[in-house]
Amino acid sequence: MNNIVLYQPEIPGNTGNIMRTCVATNTKLHLIKPLGFSLEDKYLKRSAVNYTENLNYEVYENYEDFKSKNKGKFYFFTRYGKKPHTSFDYSNKDENIYLIFGKESTGIPKEILKDNLDKCMRIPMTDKVRALNLSNCAAIVIYEVLRQQQYPDLLFKEPHKSEDFIIE
Repeated sequence: MNNIVLYQPEIPGNTGNIMRTCVATNTKLHLIKPLGFSLEDKYLKRSAVNYTENLNYEVYENYEDFKSKNKGKFYFFTRYGKKPHTSFDYSNKDENIYLIFGKESTGIPKEILKDNLDKCMRIPMTDKVRALNLSNCAAIVIYEVLRQQQYPDLLFKEPHKSEDFIIE
């Protein structure tokens, strides 16, 4: 199973967008407290639209709580990463893959990263920006995982439309 993990997210709009991406990709979302907003936040709901009823998610008290309840391969996304997100093999659909993203202001704490340096990565970009938007990063990376897995159970055409709906 594929998983996106948000370590102490601060901006409800980012989390709402990631919620929608998780529903679109059959990805479980893990939220590690403290959250910078309420899950009832109107901005969160605006970004997630009405997709949250189909969202598979869990909330944890802290990182240790998350680690104790989840086993698999953990990948950490950080501006300190030295490998691109495309340098790992995510193709095993039977493996629990956890894509871990830090809070918008400070990222994942160095105390967590130092024990996982071989699994720290960065999405390549110019030196003109420090980082991309969190929800964009999550989408870029989950779609790389899914590409390597050949998009399991995802649709390649819009449902409820005929093959020729554009020319009809």
